Amino acid sequence: MSGKILVVGATGTVGRHLVAALVAKGETVKAASRTPAAIAGAESVAFDFADPAAALEGVDRLYLLSPTGHLDPVGLLTPVITEAARRKVKIVLQTAMGVDADDNIPLRQVELAVERSGVPFVILRPNWFADNFETYWKGDILNGTLRVPAGNGATSLVDARDIADSAAGALKTDRFNGQAFALTGPEALTYAQAAELLSKHYGRTIGYQPTDDQTFVAAMTKAGLNEGYAQLLAAIFHPVREGWTASVTDAVEKLSGHAPRSLEQWAKDNVKASVAQ
Repeated sequence: MSGKILVVGATGTVGRHLVAALVAKGETVKAASRTPAAIAGAESVAFDFADPAAALEGVDRLYLLSPTGHLDPVGLLTPVITEAARRKVKIVLQTAMGVDADDNIPLRQVELAVERSGVPFVILRPNWFADNFETYWKGDILNGTLRVPAGNGATSLVDARDIADSAAGALKTDRFNGQAFALTGPEALTYAQAAELLSKHYGRTIGYQPTDDQTFVAAMTKAGLNEGYAQLLAAIFHPVREGWTASVTDAVEKLSGHAPRSLEQWAKDNVKASVAQ
């Protein structure tokens, strides 16, 4: 493969790590975002989901995902998949762990569209991100009590860097084509265990208080998420409570060549000293 790789969401949680990983591997990268930003070693391009032709020019591989907050991934991503298929561009698609449980789930419908597109593909289904503690749950962390509707369920939280490294592995070779991978961290922790672990890194005692969906949606809406997306997040905590997100896979190591990072390692590398008290 000698063409360019288009990374959609290049300034996002996974995308920024993926661009860096690909550049380090000597790949030619087009870093796509709605508002292009300079990224070292990459060509920054504006990306329009409804009209992706210009961004796909000269590309032979594509990393694709639905952006955070969007409630219609099928409508959003279909034009991109169609244009990529027309150009015979390989697609590495990021969805979410568990979406293959029901073909009516919107992200599963996107997967099916990719599978039927006729181009080489790899599907990545990451579990909940460890990085959520610095994004979605940052307010709770700073307030000292993590409040999510997870019950006592455990989750094998995955580091965004490991998702990026897995995506880079899928983009660099054809040997994973036609396969789907559930990406997890190396161990499953309850949110109470995660809060205890994170306490020492944030320099404060962090507790865990299971909450109900309605309270959670209200808090997320107050924090700035649109209500529909907050409701979606609440809904996907149901598998957490049921224990369906506790499995651990070897997919990260298979795709990236290294073991997945633990939540402990994520915290060492990501928790900002400025918030410690």
